[in-house]
Amino acid sequence: MPGIKKFLTAFVVASIGLAAGSVRDAGIADFNEGRYSDALAKLSVAAKDPTDRIARAFLALTQAALGHCDAALPGLTATDPTDGDIYRLTGLAAVKCYSAAGDNATTFALLDKLEKRFPNDPDVLYTAAKLHMKAFNDTTFAMFQRTPASYRVHELSAEIFEVEDRYSDAIAEYRKAIEMNPRAPELRFRLGRAILRQSHSPEALEQATAEFQSELKLSPEDGACEFQLGQIAQVEAKTSEAESHFERAIKLSPNFVQALIALGKLKSQQKQYDEAVTLLGRAVKLQPTNEAAHYALLTAYRDSGQMDKAQEEKATLDHLQKPPEGEFSDFLKKLGEKPPEQ
Repeated sequence: MPGIKKFLTAFVVASIGLAAGSVRDAGIADFNEGRYSDALAKLSVAAKDPTDRIARAFLALTQAALGHCDAALPGLTATDPTDGDIYRLTGLAAVKCYSAAGDNATTFALLDKLEKRFPNDPDVLYTAAKLHMKAFNDTTFAMFQRTPASYRVHELSAEIFEVEDRYSDAIAEYRKAIEMNPRAPELRFRLGRAILRQSHSPEALEQATAEFQSELKLSPEDGACEFQLGQIAQVEAKTSEAESHFERAIKLSPNFVQALIALGKLKSQQKQYDEAVTLLGRAVKLQPTNEAAHYALLTAYRDSGQMDKAQEEKATLDHLQKPPEGEFSDFLKKLGEKPPEQ
């Protein structure tokens, strides 16, 4: 199958205990070099040994690489999950075969197993990203084709425009969706957020406020709306009002990290350090890698004279901000050495 070699890492024969010079070794070598027809002939012979699971796995991988998924799938799906890299390779190949056949249920069920078995594997994560993106695109196309008059079409169009930073277009689409379905939840929240992303002018703040307030009439327990109203109140220097909105947001959504940070910072500014530390400590516990939470907690400790704890937060923050090391990080660094294309 075209592109399958992207998923396959070269195998050092000695690393999996193969005898040098065997037909199987020669077939795997051909496979790794992309000579799939030669590999097929040799691995077909080697796979006749019922005890040779490696040969059978690579025969299936070769069949998949040649686009013979019907022949490949029984071998691809027979690999034992304890076989490590071989299971990863055959699993990824099987995912591609099922996807090519349009069997989305089996595709994503197997992909889910691979993600659980190899949660940090870049090939697995890349495949998952590609397939989820394809599923989204396919469903979006079907939606626009089959339900062009639905308010959902305008809602989705608006969300796509937001991703593209086309906020004027997004705002227009959200308003069309609201006009078609005034009772639909979240539309006014999304419209208010798009307005804020486009501008923080007084007029934009007023318009966004009206949308968030309208959303709360439909969904009185929407903590995200309360948080947005709190942020607007802060920009307008309405501290007491902002505090009330943040408190309600947290009451509605106790694990709302951004609201915890916002209220914690307000408490710190008001020199209510015990409350600030409590709120920011909750935020850090919920999101240990959140740099904004750690910095706000560091500030609260420092301003309250708790220098030892402030130093501990500083050390944590320094660790979080330390550039990651490793092959991929080195690759990213090298990107900066290349002049941009003209």
